[in-house]
Amino acid sequence: MSKNEKSPLINVEDDTCFTYSCEVECATNHSNNLSKDSTLEVRLKALLDRETELKLQIDELIEEITNLEAIARNRSKSNGGNEEENKETKKNGIKKEVVEEVCWEEFEAPEWCVPIKADVLTFEWDELAKECQFDVILMDPPWQLATHAPTRGQQMNDGLKVAIAYQQLPDVCIEELPIPQLQKNGFLFIWVINNKYSKAFEMMKKWGYTYCDDITWVKQTVNRRMAKGHGFYLQHAKETCLMGRKGEDPPECNHSISSDVIFSERRGQSQKPEELYEMIEELVPNGNYLEIFGRKNNLRDYWVTIGNEL
Repeated sequence: MSKNEKSPLINVEDDTCFTYSCEVECATNHSNNLSKDSTLEVRLKALLDRETELKLQIDELIEEITNLEAIARNRSKSNGGNEEENKETKKNGIKKEVVEEVCWEEFEAPEWCVPIKADVLTFEWDELAKECQFDVILMDPPWQLATHAPTRGQQMNDGLKVAIAYQQLPDVCIEELPIPQLQKNGFLFIWVINNKYSKAFEMMKKWGYTYCDDITWVKQTVNRRMAKGHGFYLQHAKETCLMGRKGEDPPECNHSISSDVIFSERRGQSQKPEELYEMIEELVPNGNYLEIFGRKNNLRDYWVTIGNEL
């Protein structure tokens, strides 16, 4: 072999190194694939176990629903159709309220009532004060609410409520009524809504009255249940009437006559309970009675009622 010729051992070593490198790379890839396959198997097993668990829960829920349905059917049979009767009663109650609010064609005013249809803001109060001083004044002011489209009453299943259908007055208009001219001695009853308590007390003070009591009307449905209505935070089921006193008690005034809570059925829109009128007439028998902002549904014998909805 000549000196210029290269040894063939170098090529052999290169081939051997290349072959070893390939074997190592293949082994690594195989190991990685086995590791991935093992991870997938673990995840698949976990998912299968979870599926089995969910199927068991579904079966339990189906069984529970079946039992509840059977209990409901048994109760329905035992009630003997009471549910349908309750629905019909509720429906009739709604119809009754609508009829009382709308159908005035057949209305007949009490024989001895004194209704005066007039705008309370322009009425000649001075002339009335000259003719009569009243022992009791009752007011149900159309307080101005905060909302632009106020509603009242219980929300129905379809989400609708009964809209307020009367004109509202700003506080300043109510405050300027000449109440002091109409009464030297006696009582003032004023219905108030939740956000007008402070204003009502201010008006009483301005008119010369001292707060002495209040009456709560708990509203009920035709089924004698609590009649829940609208409210911002809570559903309102009551109304409050504040009572103020001015000067001396009227002649024949009685004391401790009745409870300060009235449980009575809610009737037409803004119609107040008849029990309040009976309470006032028992408090001051044979008195001179005046109602301001009155409506047809509150006309009463021996009462002077003034309002623009008569």
